[in-house]
Amino acid sequence: MILYNTSSRKKEVFLPIKADHIRMYVCGPTVYDRAHIGNARPVVVFDVLFRLLSHLYPKVTYVRNITDIDDKIIKAAEEQKVSIQEITEKNTKFYMKDMAAIGALPPSVSPKATDHIVEMQEMIKDLIQKEFAYEKEGHVLFNVAAYASYGKLSKLNLNALIQGARVEVAPYKKNPHDFVLWKPSTESQPGWESPWGRGRPGWHIECSAMAQKHLGETFDIHGGGIDLVFPHHENEIAQSECAHNGQVFAKVWMHNGHLIVNGEKMSKSLGNFLTVHDLLEKYPGEAIRLTLLSAHYRQPLDWREDTVKQSKSILDRFYKALEGTPDGNGTIPAPFLAALKDDLNVPEAFSILHGLVSDIHKETNQNLKEQLQLSLRSAGQLMGFLNRTPEDWFQGSAKEDSSWIEELINIRNEAKKNKDFKKADEIRDKLQSKGILLEDSPKGTIWKKL
Repeated sequence: MILYNTSSRKKEVFLPIKADHIRMYVCGPTVYDRAHIGNARPVVVFDVLFRLLSHLYPKVTYVRNITDIDDKIIKAAEEQKVSIQEITEKNTKFYMKDMAAIGALPPSVSPKATDHIVEMQEMIKDLIQKEFAYEKEGHVLFNVAAYASYGKLSKLNLNALIQGARVEVAPYKKNPHDFVLWKPSTESQPGWESPWGRGRPGWHIECSAMAQKHLGETFDIHGGGIDLVFPHHENEIAQSECAHNGQVFAKVWMHNGHLIVNGEKMSKSLGNFLTVHDLLEKYPGEAIRLTLLSAHYRQPLDWREDTVKQSKSILDRFYKALEGTPDGNGTIPAPFLAALKDDLNVPEAFSILHGLVSDIHKETNQNLKEQLQLSLRSAGQLMGFLNRTPEDWFQGSAKEDSSWIEELINIRNEAKKNKDFKKADEIRDKLQSKGILLEDSPKGTIWKKL
């Protein structure tokens, strides 16, 4: 398998630390609101990687954290006049539900930041003892100047940065680029007792502490959005490698590209802020998932309504090809697997599936056709697709209350039997106006939800 390593800026053959146990960490959400499609893109990208690794290796531990202590959460709780716990618990449940709806498997571990305060404090103490961190005015800060390799992931030259342009300038910092490991909390803010006074952790230390606890000091893959390269991932490397006496934090760094909407940055003020929850009201989860994977993961993705509709049409074609598929698993085509192993080339993998669908429609030998169908379904499921029956896909939520549809179909069949084709056409048109498409076949009339 070949993966693009952000750290080296090139594709590399993936050489696991231990071939019998792959370990991967991906930065998860800050649970102050419903997840938007920008939050969802890394989830589906690294879910495909998790599935592929699980197919290739005997054991994979996938950690995706929950940040449940953050200034945005505190602000949301104040605005909604509810407790922080209510905000975080509610939005964590929403997040899990929405991600499952777009086909994401649950990670092996979903650690919460607030459950790892002790681990964070221990790492901070260690950094202070090793003189990589210092305390001032109730804050503990990482001393960037003490770490010679700072900037190795982002390739940033600190001397070339304009002071204060990308970092917080504060009087308690020795250097503008020093970042907070621990900060004081007011009486109204959540806080924990510590050697530096009552306070709460900085954002970056959370991931380092959780990764160390659940994956060890060095692990195989660290992932996230491209926006996290600097400063978040750069700071994770600095504090972790200093705490671990220079040991490599993660061997491979992977980042998905930015997501924009209709050519513009997603923003509530522009009216193009799209949550996964709202999109699920209009489209199947698999169509949303396919749209998020429609561009190669390292490339920017421009989310457009037409693309989601196209994704739905592609999946309609795939599910149509699966009608009559027997139970069982099929052989995953070698070119399909090779595409995924080439730095998760999902667009290429899907082009191979398109060819498989065409072969299914052309095949006249029933046994060979069923083998192709099983291959299509197994390959699709490796990427998190084609998990429903064709009947369930096409009828969808309408299946739950379909008695009125079946009744109209029976009336239409009776009209056709009596050669009252005008009435039969009227019923067909009425159903179509309600989003129900009829198909007459030798086995009878079947219906699908448009």
